[in-house]
Amino acid sequence: MPARSDYNALSADLVQKFLAFSLALKGSAIEEPVRHLVNIRASQMNGCAFCTDMHVKEARIAGERELRLHHIAIWRDSPLFDARERAALDWTEALTRLSGHGVADEIYDSVRRELSEKELSDLTFAIMAINGWNRVAVGFRTVPGSLDGMYGLAKAGLA
Repeated sequence: MPARSDYNALSADLVQKFLAFSLALKGSAIEEPVRHLVNIRASQMNGCAFCTDMHVKEARIAGERELRLHHIAIWRDSPLFDARERAALDWTEALTRLSGHGVADEIYDSVRRELSEKELSDLTFAIMAINGWNRVAVGFRTVPGSLDGMYGLAKAGLA
């Protein structure tokens, strides 16, 4: 399916500001390997082929194990994730799939047992960012792999 409009050109100033926000997350209390898991899981849930492809490649370049990447979709049943990662994935799912009743206290309390208030706050902004990018890429049908050269993702060896 071909891409739709070129939002990067049409809204260049907004894209740059949102990108700056997203890049600021690198200095957050949530470490890069957990951010990779969060970005991939939210992108899977949102059906965002472009972002799933991009974040899997980024995670591989950063050294994430291939089997763990395959297990993100089944993280609840997989033994490959620690308690902190599970909490981050649980919070990701809760905020990506908001119900009409908000986030249950049980989920919040469970996540808070693993993450500090600052970490939970920073994680929430990371989830907000990836959900935003997912909506842009899905809405404009950004083609998976189409920006690999610009983003340096070819070195992931997953072409």
